Amino acid sequence: MFEYLKLQAQYVSNDPNYLECNKQERKKYNNTASEVATCSGTVSFHVINIRTDIEFVFFAGGFETPCILTRSGPMKFSNPNEPLHGHVSSTDSAATSMRLTWVSGSKEPQEVRYGDGRALTSTTTTFSRDDMCTSILPSPAKDFGWHDPGFIHSAVMTGLRPSTAYSYRYGSDSVGWSDKIQFRTPPAGGSDELKFLAFGDMGKAPLDASAEHYIQPGSLSVIKAMTDEVESGNVDSIFHIGDISYATGFLVEWDFFLHLISPLASRVSYMTAIGNHERDYINSGSVYGTPDSGGECGVAYETYFPMPTSTKDKPWYSIEQGPVHFTVISTEHDWAENSEQYKWMERDISSVDRSKTPWLVFAGHRQMYSSTDGLFGTDDKFTKAVEPLLVQYKVDMVLCGHVHNYERTCSVYDSNCLAMPSKDRNGIDTYDHSNFSAPLHAVIGMAGFSLDNFSQPRRWSLVRISEFGYLRGHATMEDINLEFVNSNTRQVQDSFRITKGQK
Repeated sequence: MFEYLKLQAQYVSNDPNYLECNKQERKKYNNTASEVATCSGTVSFHVINIRTDIEFVFFAGGFETPCILTRSGPMKFSNPNEPLHGHVSSTDSAATSMRLTWVSGSKEPQEVRYGDGRALTSTTTTFSRDDMCTSILPSPAKDFGWHDPGFIHSAVMTGLRPSTAYSYRYGSDSVGWSDKIQFRTPPAGGSDELKFLAFGDMGKAPLDASAEHYIQPGSLSVIKAMTDEVESGNVDSIFHIGDISYATGFLVEWDFFLHLISPLASRVSYMTAIGNHERDYINSGSVYGTPDSGGECGVAYETYFPMPTSTKDKPWYSIEQGPVHFTVISTEHDWAENSEQYKWMERDISSVDRSKTPWLVFAGHRQMYSSTDGLFGTDDKFTKAVEPLLVQYKVDMVLCGHVHNYERTCSVYDSNCLAMPSKDRNGIDTYDHSNFSAPLHAVIGMAGFSLDNFSQPRRWSLVRISEFGYLRGHATMEDINLEFVNSNTRQVQDSFRITKGQK
């Protein structure tokens, strides 16, 4: 066994001077005549602090048959204990407290200093190779992709006011301090307005010309577009609905993902749902016995992203922000009727006070409806078990990912359109839920992973777009307005609205 360092590889041919031999160095002379000359080239790498030594290796033969020509000695980071990758999340619906989570090479308690001089000491946790899963076939997480995660620090900032900006920094005098960062608390549950972004299946991509183990090509444009929205002040919270980093057992890639999302996740509440690439593994208790998590079995995800759940490996929760009640489930844990999660789902969505939060949004990674067949086909057992609850308790909208495109349905139940949206005065599709029939479903798995094409369109499918982007939502007590934003063009490619009868 060995500890895997993030592998980033570039061809020296990325420097055109190398192929054209524009930079020659004379290495051997016979009298005054040059007998041996070499050509040199330069490539640049974007490297983040992963707390462990790194090396540069020059090799030939490609990835399949590499032949090492030369290598550097180990190089250390100047401060492997540096506090990094702080991200905030909501702890409850009151919006008077926020959890800050960050990573450091040191297990010694650190602090978050925020607001008008308040300070809190962090609690510290980590996970080990022994916490990872394996099987008869070696897994990346346990057997050949392990990397020490350092220590994950967490502190809950209390005494906050909803919809209010604060600044914070984290660290200690011994390991150093982060920059001062400004964040904004979300609106409290039951208040009048919420502006949010939602998406799934984002992952990461290199910030240089490297080839890597697993690249999600759309992630950089999506992160940049959403960062611009957050910096504009028009975002209260973010919901990432499963397939978070795609580290899939190569643990160091969580660090790179956390680095990429810092401009977003350090500024507004970043809420998540678990997906197959975080949880699923053979004989691990997941519903689907695939090796999709690479042996992580949800451990890394739940450590880096502590949500307001009841306990470990029960990653379902609900939270209210503004006029919206979000019910967030795990499609990777047992959802069958009479299971623990099923009973929780029914208790949660049946108890929503619709006079306080008129909108009920149900979110989970796997879809119930998709016009994309094949590997990401719908699990009919999941749909048959859970869909009746959504109709019974008048869920307004279902958000999911797993399929890597964007698709919006009619008000659908049992694969039949029970109602169609009408056009409002601006030509926007409007779902009138004053006479509720069924929820609409939106597949929003187009935030990074290579896009999927559509198969034969289904009768319940209204809009299908295979472009990178995210969903932008604006909820008031009267309606929810939603837009699919193309992250490359920044153009709105689909708009729809849910009302309770107002025009």
